[in-house]
Amino acid sequence: MDREIILADFQACTGIDNIAEAIALLELNNWDLVAAINGVIPQENGVLQSELPSAPSGTDRQQSAASSSSSPLLLPSSSSSSSPSSSALCPASSPRQLRMLSFRVEHRQRSVEVVLEESGTVGEIKQILQTELQVPVSKMQLKGWKTGDVSDTTVLRTSGSQNSGLQEALHRSFLLVISHREAQRDYSLNFPEGRTIQEVKRNVSDLTNIPVRHQQWDGWPASATDDSVTLAASGISYPCHHLSVCCRPTSADSQETPEECADVHMLTDSEAEDFEDVCEFGDEADMFVSPTSGSRRCPMMPDNAKNKGDSLLHFTAEFSSRYGEVHPLFFIGSLEEAFQEAFYGRARERKLLSVYLHHDNSVLANVFCSQVMSAESVVSCLCHNFITWAWDVSTEANKSSLLTMCSRHFGSTVAQRVRSFETDRFPLLLIVMGKRTSCEVSHIIQGNTTVDELMMKLMSAMDTFKTQQQDHAREEDEREAREQVKREQDEAYRLSLEADRKKREAQRKEEACRSLQEQMRKEEEQEREAVRLSLEQTLPAEPKEDSKEPISRLRVRTPSGDFLERRFLGSCRLQMLFHYMASKGFPLEQYKLLTTFPRRNITQLDPLCTFLEAKLFPQETLFLEPKD
Repeated sequence: MDREIILADFQACTGIDNIAEAIALLELNNWDLVAAINGVIPQENGVLQSELPSAPSGTDRQQSAASSSSSPLLLPSSSSSSSPSSSALCPASSPRQLRMLSFRVEHRQRSVEVVLEESGTVGEIKQILQTELQVPVSKMQLKGWKTGDVSDTTVLRTSGSQNSGLQEALHRSFLLVISHREAQRDYSLNFPEGRTIQEVKRNVSDLTNIPVRHQQWDGWPASATDDSVTLAASGISYPCHHLSVCCRPTSADSQETPEECADVHMLTDSEAEDFEDVCEFGDEADMFVSPTSGSRRCPMMPDNAKNKGDSLLHFTAEFSSRYGEVHPLFFIGSLEEAFQEAFYGRARERKLLSVYLHHDNSVLANVFCSQVMSAESVVSCLCHNFITWAWDVSTEANKSSLLTMCSRHFGSTVAQRVRSFETDRFPLLLIVMGKRTSCEVSHIIQGNTTVDELMMKLMSAMDTFKTQQQDHAREEDEREAREQVKREQDEAYRLSLEADRKKREAQRKEEACRSLQEQMRKEEEQEREAVRLSLEQTLPAEPKEDSKEPISRLRVRTPSGDFLERRFLGSCRLQMLFHYMASKGFPLEQYKLLTTFPRRNITQLDPLCTFLEAKLFPQETLFLEPKD
């Protein structure tokens, strides 16, 4: 379904007159009409505007609304800034004799829901509102029905002739088919008959982005000369009326008469400012305001200011207050900082520098600032392609300070040329292009330049700058490519040196480790040898064969297959055997002694036990095994 039809159906079902609000609610529900309606007024069934007949009668509309909806539909109502306004909810048909009527009453920023039986009166509504809104009944005026002021005794029941007219008035709305000629689009919008023409134009402004003061309409009746009149009183066709809108040509803005400006109905502060912008130069002679008039409250820039940043902030604020918020973005800082911002970046990021020189005493200042510097094309061009720096030369002190800066940055020739310009030649716009090491003033644009001439000069300077920028960018790319190759070579050389250093370091560590291990091995051998010699010295002498004491003859088989033989006195302790084996290089920490049969582990016996007690007498064959 087309979104315009969805929007019309959504407004018809919900009674939301603000198009921007309706579009926002539909966007939240991805333009799902049923979901959007249920989000505002949950209901099971409803009649969509697109499904209604093209021109139903009043009776048919009431019957259709009563028979096709099982839940109330919110009906639009007119509003008043000085008194409460109400919008009625039309109840659906019900088998019960009494029905409940729901009213939404809006007062300033508050909205109150009032629910009464159809047999209630308008006075009862006011009593409820007095409690909710703290507004005395005597000062209360309810609006929103076509029949005019309703007395407090009027019964809300819709069966009476007067209330039937009331319900009919609340039901009535206009379908405006508005054609946007420039976009070639049609908008079908529903508005209550109490809505004013100005409110319609404001809503269309939200859809087309055309400000009210720039809208040019076709199709309004000749009697609709005042935008404050309602649609019901405007004379448009009911229920559907066709209109067309487009943007008024720019040249017409400066030629509007005061009478044309007076037709604009100012509803908000922003529109009031737009209205003042349009009417300020309604007469061509008013453009050339005398510089000595009382309208100028303060100078554009303080005299002989030392802090350039604060001075430029003051200049920007004063420029905005005089000529409006639409103006180039002025750089806040010194001229040297503006140079750095424009020329000291990468070649592709550099911009042109524009220096705006203002003079309050020039007859062209007001026209140039309000018509040329504030033109949308000029503002867009300067903001996207230039760094704009401004200075006020209205006083001799500020002018002298500017000439000093020009001599330092642009040279004495440019400074002398700026000095030679008469006051009526101002304002001046200097276009500067360059790079880090040098700069050049390519154009000095005077205050009598039109918008088209200024745009031509700006585009010419941009074309020249783009060509230079491409050359500078190519040179920068080539230089960066060479530097990148050099960096890669340096990095490869560094990595090679690092690899060699790590290799040498690893070799040194390996050699140191081997040396340490060899030293430790030697120390262990020396320690073992010392222990062996010490144990060997503690051993008693081997007894002779013909000794009269009992002798135990031991034969020990080593793991290599060799045999060790020695005689011990039977009264010797096993500790001597253990010392003997350690002196031969077989310490008990690493080896164990075993008998053949029966198999016994001698190393587990008490070292203080004698050979006789260990039954190693008169002779025994042992074998030596490494411990696990």
